[in-house]
Amino acid sequence: MINLIQIELIKIFRKWRTYIGFAAVAFVTFLIQFFYHIQGNILAKNITEKLSDSFIISGDLFNGYLIGYFVLNSLFVHIPFLIALVGGDLLASEATGGTYRMLLTRPVSRSKIILSKFIAGFIYVELLLGFLSFVSIGLSVLLFGTGDLLVVGNPFLIISSEDLLWRFFGAYILASVSMLTVFSISFMFSAFVENAIGPIVSTMAIIIIFFVISSLRLEVIELIKPYLFTTYFGDWRYFFAETINYFTLIKSVGILILHIAVIYFITNYFFNRKDILS
Repeated sequence: MINLIQIELIKIFRKWRTYIGFAAVAFVTFLIQFFYHIQGNILAKNITEKLSDSFIISGDLFNGYLIGYFVLNSLFVHIPFLIALVGGDLLASEATGGTYRMLLTRPVSRSKIILSKFIAGFIYVELLLGFLSFVSIGLSVLLFGTGDLLVVGNPFLIISSEDLLWRFFGAYILASVSMLTVFSISFMFSAFVENAIGPIVSTMAIIIIFFVISSLRLEVIELIKPYLFTTYFGDWRYFFAETINYFTLIKSVGILILHIAVIYFITNYFFNRKDILS
């Protein structure tokens, strides 16, 4: 199994589209850092003046943690598409290249092939999010220093710098489970078709539709929202609350993992019964 996973990782990282995700993450983060470098101090000064009567702020409010939090907020704008680019290609590319038959001549079962591709895709997602955390938090802290984090909400909350790293770690764990759900969906669609465009478009369409449905303030929508995986995408923000509701966080992770498991078994079931023609 380890050899199969290594082969699939080599396949993933031989393709140029794999590096689009890393390049896009770096570009967006550097762009945010650049604009914050130009205007960040002015913005922080204005906010500080308004809050100085109510809070004691340690260090500079404009710091690397603030940029890291801002980038994390924009996670679901571009990361799902970058993940779908790879997930939607893992199986569809075999059909497009006519390598399905050669792939299945290996002395391993279809289930092992699916599992190895699935795990390789998971590794890619974690590497992408790890890279995002490095450039958005690690590099930002090196460039702009540390300090307390202002969480804009109702009410405002300022979190001490000594209390932030574990919160970011927990937030990225939950965010990674959310993005693994996105990968699972694109991977499943990839097993159904012979072109990677379909899985990418279908995955993004589902995410957009679910977000739109969730935004509707209707009683019937409230009944189905717990069953939509997108409902839990923003729950990482609970790590930056004054009092963390661990039950809610565990529930969110559990439901997302259940989605991943169900989607995987659907993919495996279909692939094992798929008539390979090329």
